[in-house]
Amino acid sequence: MATLFLCCLFDMPYGYFQFVRIIGMTGFIWLAYIDNSRHDKTLMIVWICSAVIINPIIKVALGRSIWNFVDVIWALVLILTIIKDVKEGKTTTNKV
Repeated sequence: MATLFLCCLFDMPYGYFQFVRIIGMTGFIWLAYIDNSRHDKTLMIVWICSAVIINPIIKVALGRSIWNFVDVIWALVLILTIIKDVKEGKTTTNKV
């Protein structure tokens, strides 16, 4: 998902952004489920809020520059959680 978000920084067709919304919402819901089972409520809330923001049904209009900023933040948070999980010995395949 981090790669998908970083690709949003480039001039992509509108269909790509729709695809990212669907994959992003699904992925964030899955991550919330995983972190809930790990009893990590902070990350669970972050993922749920992210799923609400990126949902393809009720679109949040933030403007291109703000969406680019949000995409970079999401990519960084995803990468940092992968690094954290690797250091703690948790499985990381669910966050790729």
